[in-house]
Amino acid sequence: QVQLVESGGGLVQAGGSLRLSCAASGSIFSINAMGWYRQAPGKQRELVATIITAGSTNYADSVKGRFTISRDNAKNTVYLQMNSLKPEDTAVYYCNAAIVGPLAYVRDYWGQGTQVTVSS
Repeated sequence: QVQLVESGGGLVQAGGSLRLSCAASGSIFSINAMGWYRQAPGKQRELVATIITAGSTNYADSVKGRFTISRDNAKNTVYLQMNSLKPEDTAVYYCNAAIVGPLAYVRDYWGQGTQVTVSS
């Protein structure tokens, strides 16, 4: 009964910006860490950025200084501001969240993904 829905993907030119959003809904007591992963064609899914409720963040080296992750705890929403986009950022971006449910069981949930395409 928990869903993660991503939005904000699209096609941009190199050097441009996009802002991704992921909203969690359903039977949620609390959300621990939230994060963004991405998967390019022919490659493994990789961690992009994570954030916990207190605000501590972690970024992949490839996006440090360009991407910023943030969250609105009241809205159960996580954001990824992507600046100075490069063609190698092209991928499907997936939202991930560790969610505490009604039975105090913590499990990971994944969104369906949103396509980000960066052209030269």
